[in-house]
Amino acid sequence: MTTPKEILLGTLEDLGRDDFEKFKWHLKNGSVEDLPAIPVSKLENAERTKVVDLMFETYSINTFEVTKKLLGKINKNDLLENLNETIPEPKGKSGND
Repeated sequence: MTTPKEILLGTLEDLGRDDFEKFKWHLKNGSVEDLPAIPVSKLENAERTKVVDLMFETYSINTFEVTKKLLGKINKNDLLENLNETIPEPKGKSGND
């Protein structure tokens, strides 16, 4: 079974260098409403594996929500679609529960 961290790492590995830098830019600029930014000093030279760890430390259960929003912001809709298929929406959000 694939762990959530492995899923996120796989998604980040599918980003090219420029898109990965844009993704990190959004993380350090607090581009997701109501959630904290990750400090620049931690992201500056961070490789993908470190970014995965930082995201789970910072966002916990919201990590995939943050990832999906940021993929949309950098126009990586193909990766967003793949992630939506891999990680279903959390229960309780649809109003049908």
